Formats: sequence, structure tokens, C-alpha cells
Amino acid sequence: MSEIKVNSIKGVAASTAALTINNTDGTATANLTNRQGKNIVINGDFRIAQRGLSSTATGMQTVDRFAVYNTGVDETPTQAQADVASGTTPYTLGFRKSLKVTNGNQTSGGGAAKYIWIQSIFEGQDFATSGWNYKSDSSFITVSFWVKSSVAQNFYGYVRTVDGSSYLYPFETGSLSADTWTKVTKTISGNSNLQIDNDNGHGFQLNILPYFGTGYTGTISLNAWSAYNSSVRVPDNTATWYTTNDSTFEITGVQIEVGSVSTSFDFRSFGDELLKCQRYCQKLGASNGTYDCMSVGNAIYNTLGFVPHRLTVTMRSTPSFTLLGSASDFNYTRDGGDYAPTAIVLDQAGRNMVALKVTGSNLSNDEAIRLFNMNTTGGYLFTAEV
Repeated sequence: MSEIKVNSIKGVAASTAALTINNTDGTATANLTNRQGKNIVINGDFRIAQRGLSSTATGMQTVDRFAVYNTGVDETPTQAQADVASGTTPYTLGFRKSLKVTNGNQTSGGGAAKYIWIQSIFEGQDFATSGWNYKSDSSFITVSFWVKSSVAQNFYGYVRTVDGSSYLYPFETGSLSADTWTKVTKTISGNSNLQIDNDNGHGFQLNILPYFGTGYTGTISLNAWSAYNSSVRVPDNTATWYTTNDSTFEITGVQIEVGSVSTSFDFRSFGDELLKCQRYCQKLGASNGTYDCMSVGNAIYNTLGFVPHRLTVTMRSTPSFTLLGSASDFNYTRDGGDYAPTAIVLDQAGRNMVALKVTGSNLSNDEAIRLFNMNTTGGYLFTAEV
């Protein structure tokens, strides 16, 4: 019987091997560009925006799983789910939505304590069980995303581990041409100092920085792991974008995958992506429509009822509850009549089910009640973000 001994198999015009052979144990590693489930990032194509389409508030306000933070600004920037323009390269690749940051008028210029900052936070178990040997410098993850800025300049970002002694790995986008989509790809090795716990806590971050003031920048090596120092996360960066009124910064196609090669984006169905997002945030009612938010429960007194609500998927942790709008945006039905509640609050919560306490008049002990939103303002928001 004959045999062929090779180190790898690669296409004639390819720059990377399709199959790599381990000469010690004979195992093989395949470069599968279309394997499903490879992207650790949730909502990296920004199709899901349960909280809203646009906001000037800081934090996680629009697209799911991504936050835009700002501090020290003269005029608050706007974060929004935006449309990717047809005819652009990302559009031809299948991307239809992006996260867009529109700067305000920063009349006082840059400053040490100022920033505009995009962040996505991950559970530790998402990386601990990903197949990445994060303690080995010969094992890799690859970060990739498309970015467009209205101002031509270089930008920075970093990934960070949080468990144990925190470490960060800063990188740069390279000089971007104004109003031109550019794909950024960074291959990141493991490091023996890293710790990522296999739990549902805060274990890993991706940070992309339209602007970081000098209170967070300084002398630091790019493309290398170093101990986390909150005062020096990336090199000093120019304030040109920050000081340009109405400048924009837009990203889409954010992917983190195991391996040293950036492969095609892992598009999941809208339904699958929404379910992944709902582990952290579930919104019912409000802009989704009248009668979208309905629950059935029981009155226990003439002025008090309890309404259980089963969550769509198991949430990461016990969720917090926000009533969208006010109690006046809801009605409850009993005995054929509709009545307005005076208060709706969270009574008990678990990862799979919650119970709401409804206060009102015209209730009757041990009678069924149906709670529903009367307009597109009233709704529930359950959150269990990392």
C-alpha cells in the first residue's frame, strides 16, 4: 500500500492551506470557510435592535450586544442602527445593517478624560469552550470587521480578558480613507498569562475606539498582550475625528473566530440571531405594536393581581425589569370589561419565568385577568447583560 506524506494541502493560487497536518500525531486541521457557528460575536451584522433604532444616550441603547459609551463630550453623539448602502462591498457580501456613530460638535476639543467608545462584552464560557487554547502562543483567534469613517485617519481597538489578572491586546485599523469601507483583520495568539473562566460572567471584551483621550492612552506595544492598565490601553491617537463636527464612524460584519485565518462571515438566520440576543435582552410590546405584550394571571384581592410571564429563552441570569411607558399604557380585562392599572411592577423573577404584580381597581378575588399594552409605548424590557 502506498502513502503520500505532506505537511499541508493548499490551492495553487491560495495564500493559506486548506488542510494542515500535524507531523507529530498525524492529526489534521481544516480551514473551513463556511462552517456554521464559528462566530463568537452575537449580532455582528447588527440586524437586531430590540431597544430602539437611534439614541443619544450612553451605553447599550440600540443594537443588541453592543454599547456605545461617551463621556466629557460637549454635544452628545448619536448611536444608530443604519442601512448599509447598496453597491458597497459590505452590501454585496450580504450586510444590510451597521452600527453608526455620528459625532456631535465638540467645541472644546479633545481632552484626557473624554472618549467615544464601542464595546461588546462576552461570557467567559463563550471563549473557554470555543476550542481556542488561549494559554498557547501557537493557538489563535481572528478578529475581523468592516469599518468606515468620514474622516481619514488611523483608529485603535483592543481585546481584553477580565478574569484573574486582566490582560489586553491593542491593535490598529491602519489609515482609513474617508467614506470608504475597509476590512480590518487581526489574528491574535494566546498567552500563558491569560485566564478565562468557564462561566456566564464577564470574561472577554472587544473594544473599538472612535476616540480615546490621553487619560487612557500612552506608550504601549501594538499586537501584543500586556497587563491591563486602565490609564494606558492604546497608543496616543489623533483627535481629528473627534473634533470634526458631525463626523461618522460605522462598523459591520464583526466576527471573532478560532484560527489564524479570517473566513467568510457566519450569517445566521434572523430567528436564530434573535434567540441568541434574547439570552441577554427580551423586549415585548412598545414599538412592536398594540396587544403585543399580553399576559394572563389572577386577582388575589380587589386591588391586586399577579400575572406570570414565561420568557422566550432562558436568560443568562435573573433579569431586571423595566416597564416601558407607564401603567396608563396598559389595560387589564376582567369579567368582560377593560380597566386601567395604577401600577405594574416586578414581583418575582427567574431565568425562565417572571411574575408581575398589577395594582388597580375593579378587581375581584380569584378572578382571571388579562394584561395587555394599549399602544406602541407600553411594553416590557427584561435584561440580563454581562
